[in-house]
Amino acid sequence: MKEIVVVSGKGGTGKTSLLASFALLAEEPVVADCDVDAADLHLILEPIVRKTHDFISGYEAEVMPDLCDSCGACLNLCRFDAIRGDGGPFVIDPHGCEGCGTCAAFCPRDAVALRERHCGVWMVSETRAGPMAHARLGIAAENSGKLVSTVRREARRLASERKRDLILIDGPPGTGCPVIASIGGASLVLVVTEPTVSGEHDLRRILELARHFRVPACVTVNKWDISPAMTNRIERGARTMGADVLGRVRYDKGFTRAQIDACAVVETDAVSAGDVRRVWFQLLDLVGEKS
Repeated sequence: MKEIVVVSGKGGTGKTSLLASFALLAEEPVVADCDVDAADLHLILEPIVRKTHDFISGYEAEVMPDLCDSCGACLNLCRFDAIRGDGGPFVIDPHGCEGCGTCAAFCPRDAVALRERHCGVWMVSETRAGPMAHARLGIAAENSGKLVSTVRREARRLASERKRDLILIDGPPGTGCPVIASIGGASLVLVVTEPTVSGEHDLRRILELARHFRVPACVTVNKWDISPAMTNRIERGARTMGADVLGRVRYDKGFTRAQIDACAVVETDAVSAGDVRRVWFQLLDLVGEKS
């Protein structure tokens, strides 16, 4: 079973659009949307949800007003300023609470309880590209790295159950915990970047992360023709860091029209659709070599 993860050093580089096209070009893949903080792959693949599961992770404190005598012990101990009180029983701001449990441990009246925190939902769906595991993190909820691991685990289960040997993962941008959870143990990471100074900088950071976890990495430059000189510089830097460079994708208004129509660019006659197909076939060849 091979896992290809598409990531980016920053948001808005086009990684989700490319992943959606790859999912439609692949033969019977399982798709996973691990960008749980801002999931949007469903906008293109239009999944039909078959199963929904609550994502429970961590704790949040809750004051029981019938026991609280407003002594202020918890107020003085909370490092996150999550406790509020104005003459009556204290209340805890669920968005400020980190679930550390200090208030519950030191309350002299045992008036604070720790409840399991509902952080979002994860789902199993069917799409025109195949089965899909995805999730939605709750507003201001945390533990997105753990939710990413849940989505990946479910994608692997789907692949095993349906005897499919390719998982395509839309990873989150950046280099934080959810990215680490997305790429660890993957067969190959494709980093999508743009020919800008910030794109170059963020690409370097995520290639360093992939190298740290010993995951083979490759790079493609989206909208390369906006700055051919910067594209050349980025590709030279990527090769220096040990990453393979795949084909480029040009700037194309047809790409934007495809997004407006809620379809992948390879489902249209846009000029850039040919670029995306070339990147996909190079990616397939590369993952075969790395296996």
